[in-house]
Amino acid sequence: MNLDIRYNNHPEDSKQYDTTKLRERYLIESVFVDDRIRLVYSHHDRIIAGGIKPVRETVALPVSKDLGTGFFLERRELGAINVGGEGEIVADGIVYAMKKLDGIYVGAGTKNVAFRSKDPNHPAKFYVNSAPAHKLYPTMHIPLEKARKVELGNSENLNVRTIHQIVHPAVCQSCQLVMGVTILKPGSVWNSMPSHTHARRMEVYFYFDMAEATRIFHFMGEPTETRHLILKNEEAVISPSWSIHSGVGTSNYTFIWGMCGENQTFDDMDFVDLKTMR
Repeated sequence: MNLDIRYNNHPEDSKQYDTTKLRERYLIESVFVDDRIRLVYSHHDRIIAGGIKPVRETVALPVSKDLGTGFFLERRELGAINVGGEGEIVADGIVYAMKKLDGIYVGAGTKNVAFRSKDPNHPAKFYVNSAPAHKLYPTMHIPLEKARKVELGNSENLNVRTIHQIVHPAVCQSCQLVMGVTILKPGSVWNSMPSHTHARRMEVYFYFDMAEATRIFHFMGEPTETRHLILKNEEAVISPSWSIHSGVGTSNYTFIWGMCGENQTFDDMDFVDLKTMR
């Protein structure tokens, strides 16, 4: 397993970053590597985010000295969403079939978690988020059709989208992790605009199902000191709690959002008046 450690920082520091430094601190590239686990450990609320792509091998969560525990989920919970071909997740001997956009919540205390694909020519790609957990909640398989759906936006503002809340209090129990999928309709390119912050939760965005030439302009920073990162398909970005997180694409796209922190209240956010943004 490749575990990349990213330290948190003060928003004043980010004002001094050039493009190279912004990408070094916040961008997660090469999320998926064949038959490998590629994860980033962020000290922003100690979230772990990244990808697991089993092709011809079964790939299992390892013991990591970076976590200081006897097994990966000893004091952590995990959410995974499959963005590739059909696969399976085996959690303490129980097999869960995972179609594209199926999700799963794996509770703390689960000792053995393995990932595999049905067809190596069309491998599964499991995007995962993991957060510290203080209590064991049961593992739950969550197909996309069982997610809580929220329709937002309008065509005039180019932001018609469906939010699928997967790991969410309305769907399953978790300690602090919340995850979901947002799908933009054709002709819509904006998400989370007007923008907002949520000081009690950080977030990681993972953009996928994009054409090769499509790019996302992901906006971050304090509302009066914004910055942007340009992302291509299957890249992710860390968004600290003090930062806005909105984006616009050169075409429509899909993204997974994952949050952890003080609470799980989806609408606990502070909207930013566009007139005040800089």
